[in-house]
Amino acid sequence: MTGKLSIWQLLWRMIRYAFGLYLLDSFLWMFIIGLPAVPGLIIRGFFNTLTSEGSNQASLQAPLVWVALLLAVGVARIVAIFAGRITKTQHRFIISALVRRNLLKQLLQCPGAEPFTVDGKVVSPGEVISFFREDAAQVEDNVVGTNEVFGTGVFALISLVILFTVNARFTVLVFLPLMAIALVIQYAETRIKRYRSASRQATQQVTGLIGEMFSAVQAIQVAGAETAVLNHLHYLSDQRRQRMVQDQVFTTVLQSGLENLVSLGTGLILLVAAQSGVGGDSLTGTFRERALDVGDFALFVYYLAFVTDFLWFLGVFLTQIKQTEVSFERMEGLLDGHQEVRAVKNMIEYALLYLPDLKGQVAELPAIAQPNRDTALEELRAVHLTYRYPGSDRGITNINLTLKRGSLTVITGQIGSGKTTLLRVLLGLLPMQSGEIYWNGTRVKHPDQFFVPPRSAYTPQVPQLFSNTLQENLLLGLQSNEEELREAIALAALDHDLATMPEELNTLVGSKGMRLSGGQQQRTAAARMLIRQPELLVFDDLSSALDLETEQRLWSRLFALKDFSPLVPYSTYLVVSHRPFVLRQADHIVVLKDGCVEAEGKLKDLDII
Repeated sequence: MTGKLSIWQLLWRMIRYAFGLYLLDSFLWMFIIGLPAVPGLIIRGFFNTLTSEGSNQASLQAPLVWVALLLAVGVARIVAIFAGRITKTQHRFIISALVRRNLLKQLLQCPGAEPFTVDGKVVSPGEVISFFREDAAQVEDNVVGTNEVFGTGVFALISLVILFTVNARFTVLVFLPLMAIALVIQYAETRIKRYRSASRQATQQVTGLIGEMFSAVQAIQVAGAETAVLNHLHYLSDQRRQRMVQDQVFTTVLQSGLENLVSLGTGLILLVAAQSGVGGDSLTGTFRERALDVGDFALFVYYLAFVTDFLWFLGVFLTQIKQTEVSFERMEGLLDGHQEVRAVKNMIEYALLYLPDLKGQVAELPAIAQPNRDTALEELRAVHLTYRYPGSDRGITNINLTLKRGSLTVITGQIGSGKTTLLRVLLGLLPMQSGEIYWNGTRVKHPDQFFVPPRSAYTPQVPQLFSNTLQENLLLGLQSNEEELREAIALAALDHDLATMPEELNTLVGSKGMRLSGGQQQRTAAARMLIRQPELLVFDDLSSALDLETEQRLWSRLFALKDFSPLVPYSTYLVVSHRPFVLRQADHIVVLKDGCVEAEGKLKDLDII
């Protein structure tokens, strides 16, 4: 297992999370598994009472006592099963939620603008869903199933002790199926993992294509490619069906083989026991020649079933262990290439989960307060920044950039010149391949972790909004007062639009902000940035979707208020734009061409308008 932790260590750490609930669930399942052993003793006592001599009142009532005990055991098992289902379901949700929460956390720590890859191949957001669904469910199944294996193991051990008192020599034969199971699992390990990995990858491809189809319906219709896309979906679905059938058939055949091994071993033991005349003396521990009586043989058969059931459970559990290894390896592979987050132990990090309790109550998420400012930005310097997109010559090379406090620096150039790439590399959204960044003379080692509010905030060319209210999209959990929120909206020139919305801040913006215009989306993203009061404001072609009047109103407010607004105190601006109005206000302009600096200086020194 990669990540320096074995699969057993990973499972044990997952078991210890919500350990109290795990122990309660294990206790209930001990009753569920063990109570079936009691009715046999009750039935024996019932018939012994019926055949006993005497007709006094006590002897006549004794059978009713045994019947009452039998009913009580049945009711107790029903209650245990009901309670066990509740605890098992709760435990399942907790384990799967923990895995998914940690996987999401690790993904959010990866460079935000770099695509996810598995084995060097780019995977789409739709493909990533399969990791959260199938792989998380596999880990969940394995973890919550351990107490069932443990429960059967406890009663198997008790049964072994009883079997040893009946006949020690025959009991030793019980370990033959166990050795056979271990050998089968060891031999089948490679195929178990290969078939499970292939089926997961096939599912990943189908979910990826479905996600892309839903996000590109218009493009598919315009190109008249409905038939081609559906044919490709049919092909991938057929491939998935084949891989899933192969995986399920192999798993079923393996489990069936394990069960048959147990049955054959049991039959062999019983056959030898029935034909042998060697019995065990439970009092002296010595052995003497005698035939097994019917009672001993029946007792041996009855408790042997508990041992063989455990052996079958163990075989299935060992199979799941190999499949869970695949799931952990797949999730780790999704983070491959990001060494600081890829350790598999991060996948089992303990964290507070906001899940409903048994009463359906959910704890409220804590509000995010404005983080404390550390050092105000006096100078930001980037030296020899370089990044090239894999498999292409696109990117930036040896970019030098210096930003002074309170200045406005504009990056401009033709389409494809590297403007957006430069911003992303500077902010850590793409990993720089060479170069250094200095904040007030101190080197920034991890730009992706450093350039966050209140140090900096970023508005991309295509803002990302969520299907929620306008206010939730602005705050994203941040704790802020009404005055600051309204000022950010005004600075972003969104106040006039807000006044026309019937629900105002409670207006639902729809999926990806589809109920807002492109300009409203950009200004919403700008207001979201301003409310965080950053030292460095980074805009990527903010006004590309705005009409001329709105654009000038937006920039005029930002430039005019930056010297005395509490939201933008002496803020430093880094802007990608080609608009003349912005270029005229710039303190410094950098012109890019083919990923390199072609010219820089003030507007009067450059021939770009």
